[in-house]
Amino acid sequence: MDEDISAINTDTRNEKIKNFFINNKKRITIVLSILILLLIGYFTYGEIKKKNKIKIADQYNSSKINFLSGNKIDIESKMVEIIYAKDKTYSPLALYFLLDNNIISSQDKINNLFDILINDTPLEKEIINLIIYKKAIYNSDFESENNLLKILNPLINSDSIWKSHALYLLGEYFLFKNEREKAKEFFEQIIVTENSNSKIKLEAQKRIERDLGE
Repeated sequence: MDEDISAINTDTRNEKIKNFFINNKKRITIVLSILILLLIGYFTYGEIKKKNKIKIADQYNSSKINFLSGNKIDIESKMVEIIYAKDKTYSPLALYFLLDNNIISSQDKINNLFDILINDTPLEKEIINLIIYKKAIYNSDFESENNLLKILNPLINSDSIWKSHALYLLGEYFLFKNEREKAKEFFEQIIVTENSNSKIKLEAQKRIERDLGE
């Protein structure tokens, strides 16, 4: 008797499952089609990104080799194109190459390229902070006090590992301008900041003792 009931229940369950698929055949087909398309899209997107990465890497390396071998034609446009590609590896390298080799003379153009990396490129936070610091170094020779502070404020008001570097740059900036009290304030901030780079902290102490002592 129990075996008969169990068999009936099994048949009933199977019939319900069968009817469910029959009644919802269209919906199931649509859902499966969407899932398949999503999977295809995901893997296709990944493959496109991989190919683009290889293309950008090849463009960077070939442009660099051509430049170092004496063929400097189109080096600026090639590197700028890489920066505009907003690749987290090669876009920063392209800007550093332009800076290291003094390929672009326009300050506005260089600052615009810095901003593309800082604001529009998917980089890790501390990499962005490093680029902000490099932007400040680039601008420190010709920017006003207010503009330099504006550039460095994101670092000064953070716990970034580059904060002490930013403070030291400002200390050196004001010392060069012979604004000794302002310079001393920034060097002292380095000393009291907990996560200051140890070498930077030591240099700040030396600056205060050697150049800013009473």
